[in-house]
Amino acid sequence: MSVKVDSWGSRVGLILAMAGNAVGLGNFLRFPVQAIENGGGAFIIPYLICFLVMGIPLLFIEWSSGRYGGKFGNHSTPYILDSMVKGRLLKYIGVFGIFTNIAIASYYCYIESWTMSYVYHTLIGTFNGMSQANVAGFFDSYTDISHSTTGLPYEAVIFYVICLILNTFILSKGIKGIEKVAKVGMPLLILFGVLLAVRGLTLGTSGASEIFPDANAWDGLNFLWTPQYDSILDLKVWMAAAGQIFFTLSVGMGTIHCYAAYIDEKDDIALNAVSTGFMNEFVEVVLGSLIVIPIAAGYLGLDWVIENAGFGMAFQTMPFLFEQWGSTLAVVAGVCWFGLLFFAGITSSLAMGTPWMGFMRDEFGWSKNKGAWSFGAMILVLGLPTVIFFKEGVFDEYDYWAGTVSLVVFAMFETILFSWIFGMDKGWREITSGADIKVPNIYKFIIKFVTPVLLIIIFLGSLFKPLGNNWSGNVSSFFSGNGWPLDNGSIIKMLTHAGIRDQIALATDPAIIEQLQDKILYLNFARLMLVGLFMFISSLVYFAFLKRRREGRATV
Repeated sequence: MSVKVDSWGSRVGLILAMAGNAVGLGNFLRFPVQAIENGGGAFIIPYLICFLVMGIPLLFIEWSSGRYGGKFGNHSTPYILDSMVKGRLLKYIGVFGIFTNIAIASYYCYIESWTMSYVYHTLIGTFNGMSQANVAGFFDSYTDISHSTTGLPYEAVIFYVICLILNTFILSKGIKGIEKVAKVGMPLLILFGVLLAVRGLTLGTSGASEIFPDANAWDGLNFLWTPQYDSILDLKVWMAAAGQIFFTLSVGMGTIHCYAAYIDEKDDIALNAVSTGFMNEFVEVVLGSLIVIPIAAGYLGLDWVIENAGFGMAFQTMPFLFEQWGSTLAVVAGVCWFGLLFFAGITSSLAMGTPWMGFMRDEFGWSKNKGAWSFGAMILVLGLPTVIFFKEGVFDEYDYWAGTVSLVVFAMFETILFSWIFGMDKGWREITSGADIKVPNIYKFIIKFVTPVLLIIIFLGSLFKPLGNNWSGNVSSFFSGNGWPLDNGSIIKMLTHAGIRDQIALATDPAIIEQLQDKILYLNFARLMLVGLFMFISSLVYFAFLKRRREGRATV
């Protein structure tokens, strides 16, 4: 056994840090949109079921795996898995647990920097008197770095670099620095969320106007919470609900493993896992559903919200809505909203730095300072293309491969390894060892059979996503002998840029054709960066293996 080189100061700090890792921008930006696009209340039912049969099991797996690996002085997924399952190749599955965090952080910190910028613009009154179209236009100008919204050249780059420096500085303080941020950031996040949620609950019809005379905040709440049972049988809704679980709990990334590796082997992980999971659900399902959708419906009407719901509403619509409350309250609301998003973002992005730092310290003896600033340097190199070439789709390409596909692949592999190779009996003992709660025995069955099957279905569903996301129609088509037409959003079609190539085939304007062809080049560049990162980390894992073998520490 190895003495831990760092540790959590308190259980409260650990839970808040773990919750901060899970509570991210997706809780407030992605969840309400997913609910709107997938039948409102009908989405909540499969979402909560997926949380119980996939989310909680993955939390148990990752918390227990991390604590188990920590017994042997391993603080990142390659050698956490290596300590659990013996096999020279299996440690390379753990590469996903470092790769995913670096790749996601490179563009996630860009979104985080938006929140910093919007706090600044709220305070200086940039949005005063702007129409909704002007606020939306501000965002478009901001993400086009050739424009300036404040007179600062390359403003988006400046805020991005500031955000990276802040993250790196906190990371250089190690686990204790992350814990301090979580103890301040999470309570403030919940306070800001509650203040805005109260406004969403009390807005009613007071925001109605001549343009939207039927606007009613309660329509948004009713839509989100009234089950539309005809949608529950739609496999598309279930796939969307399962996908949201990955985003909301930060599973399939490796950050939970890393945090849990700093827990003492006799400390509880079962209650901790459940506590952080349900804290995340409270923030997402309760606070997340009481802010954007009700407030937008209260001023613009439910029909407008359903038609325009999207990730960008937080930046392209909310500042305009806050301005309707008067100049003083607009500033308060703007600071609360973008401050909330900032704390949600930074508590997650800080977690993304710990697997790299833990790996480099364990395997190559790097200090916290060296690990943190090397992480910041990598994020800068990888992330600047997402800032500079945001309009060309580099940001979205990173998000698809690192923030979607990679999560599912790693979660699928780690669940199979935990349940079937490490062994469910050993795994169950690890989950329940030191537990402060009685873990229901049904979860032993769920983790071994239900969760792996669900993850395989999600992966195959992403690989062979049906045309128009019409699962029922494609199943009928398949059994009637008409094949299984793939959607351009399926992994197979995405690999070949099928959607863009279809646009090129239909385009007649040479300028548009050239623009689309250039976009393919940018996307291929993004993929090259991601593949290069994965190969780089894999090579480090191999060199670490050689080093361990020379030192007599290699397991194989």
